[in-house]
Amino acid sequence: MYVVLVDFEIKPEFVKPFKEAMLLQAATSLKQEEDCTQFDVCQAPDEPHKFFLYECYTDASAFDTHLQSDHFLAFDQIISNWIAHKEVRCLELISS
Repeated sequence: MYVVLVDFEIKPEFVKPFKEAMLLQAATSLKQEEDCTQFDVCQAPDEPHKFFLYECYTDASAFDTHLQSDHFLAFDQIISNWIAHKEVRCLELISS
């Protein structure tokens, strides 16, 4: 399993639209991508401009497919100016 962790800091004025767009992106990924097995969206309760994603794919190539999907590319274009900071980490699950 290929695990992707993403930390976002969103500009305060875009927190609400980001949250809505991110939840739609997660649902679309799970529905349209057979190899996307988990896509959790978390928001810090004490810092609502901070979000954390936990995504699982069958392998690295499934994640590459996700990054090239029409729905991801459209989402990425919409949110690009809303992001103050973004950090992505990719890991391989070695036990469950």
